[in-house]
Amino acid sequence: MTPARREEPREFAIDPALPLALPRDGRPAVVTVGTFDGVHRGHREVLEEIGRRAERVGGRSILVTFHPHPLRIVRPEHAPPLLTTVTEKRDILAQSGLEYVVFIPFTRTLQRYSARRFVEEILVRRVGMRELVIGYDHGFGRDRQGSVATLRQIGLEMGFDVDVVDAVEVDGEPISSSRIRRLLGEGSVAAANRLLGRTYSLDGVVVRGERKGRELGFPTANIQVGDPEKMLPREGIYAVHGWVRGERLPGLLHLGPRPTFAGFAPSVELWLMDWSGDIYGDRVRVEFVERIRGILPFTSPDALVQAMHADARRGREILGIA
Repeated sequence: MTPARREEPREFAIDPALPLALPRDGRPAVVTVGTFDGVHRGHREVLEEIGRRAERVGGRSILVTFHPHPLRIVRPEHAPPLLTTVTEKRDILAQSGLEYVVFIPFTRTLQRYSARRFVEEILVRRVGMRELVIGYDHGFGRDRQGSVATLRQIGLEMGFDVDVVDAVEVDGEPISSSRIRRLLGEGSVAAANRLLGRTYSLDGVVVRGERKGRELGFPTANIQVGDPEKMLPREGIYAVHGWVRGERLPGLLHLGPRPTFAGFAPSVELWLMDWSGDIYGDRVRVEFVERIRGILPFTSPDALVQAMHADARRGREILGIA
């Protein structure tokens, strides 16, 4: 009988320099490997496939992933901003149905591993892999030597199967983390959300600002984003939902410079509609729904207030609030 799945995956950290391994229970391990930044719809198809295969053979489903992003070590000047921080990735994977998630610190030492060495020392010896499931464009090991053909050859020699999951496409183009970053960079958060299969979000702590929004009749919460590597969408005004003390509330987000007021630094400011309260020091999460407009300079505070009222009306339409 197939063992019942855990509600959340068990986490392990494997340091290649230490002789640690996952506990063995005699079941075959069905494994996938990758950074999985964003854990988008294409990633989730791979995770669902290893879950299906593990269930079919009475095995256990395992994701082996990395932190930091490998490019942060290999070519830091080309390292992308993160769609998901480590905390966000953990939260998303907790709903994935996986049995185990293995976090491997990506280091200079690991960078030098060939695909064969990584497979043999990490996936086979320490994870106990019997089947490897990868995405259509997958590659790992030094210089991404671990192509599908190479991995299948290694699998024949070491006794594991290799299966490839086809691309998940939207509008005729494969879903990828780089495509999602491109959309966010354009401010097209609604399109990015389609590829993610959920609403793109960021979180941070509410800190004290200049209180300018309060003076204008729109008291905002100034958010200090929690991770400097987290990708921020294009600057602008967004219709959003804010999670505050466990409650999901409609709002607007100002993201970027404040050209109407000379000398004011760029900011991330959340205005919650029809809500008031002191949340200084609270951690909040913002979910991006749609970009309303770009950042504009106004000739006076009164002109800015008029624009903010128009933004609020548009935000209510987008969020379906009367």
